Amino acid sequence: METNYNPFSLAGKTVLITGASSGIGQATAIACSRMGARVVVTARNQERLQQTFSQLNPAVEGHMQQLADLTSQDELENLLTMLPPLDGAVLSAGNSTTLPLQFGSREKFDEMFNVNFFAPVELLRLLYKKKRLNKGASVVLLASIGGTHSFMPGNGVYGASKAALNSIMKYAAREYASRRVRVNSICPGMVDTPLIHRGTITEEQLAEDAKKYPLGRYGVPDDIANGALFLLSDASSWLTGHDLVIDGGFSI
Repeated sequence: METNYNPFSLAGKTVLITGASSGIGQATAIACSRMGARVVVTARNQERLQQTFSQLNPAVEGHMQQLADLTSQDELENLLTMLPPLDGAVLSAGNSTTLPLQFGSREKFDEMFNVNFFAPVELLRLLYKKKRLNKGASVVLLASIGGTHSFMPGNGVYGASKAALNSIMKYAAREYASRRVRVNSICPGMVDTPLIHRGTITEEQLAEDAKKYPLGRYGVPDDIANGALFLLSDASSWLTGHDLVIDGGFSI
């Protein structure tokens, strides 16, 4: 019997993580490195990106970092130029807002879609077109239950961008399957990251909202990172076009 068998291992794989300077992206980058992956991290903030980079597993050689604003075509192209062939990618860079629809101007929608939809979709398109994804690679998009499974007041602008991202995931999964590239998404519920502590919702409101979750709490970044590990690993090799809901039971 093989004593070291572990289908969840990422040893020998090279994985790109966007939005790696904080929250879910940071937790996913660190978790991937601990599971043996060579990790390429990118984000917009150099200081916070370096903090993530310094926590990557030193036992794995060849980790890389690249500062990039993915809404800039030039910076996105620069990132693609330096990327090695990838076995996986987690596109987790994103933004959120709480805004009633009556205040959801075209400008507000454009701002949200540029970060949450157009930037990751352009990166996904170019990763495939420029053949940066190895045969058998796995791409994970960070969507949300907002816009797909949950429709809370004030969440329309954000939810629409994530619903669009979740939809394009399924089209990419169909089209990329010819090269055996898998594409899935994760739809988290509320996760305790810096994004939710920016003052648009009070701490009292957050604490009250957390009580609505059957498991009694918001998620933490590691909850989502562990889902990404599964989707990146060979343990999910027959899974594509799937939106994995990780929400503490909220959607039920």
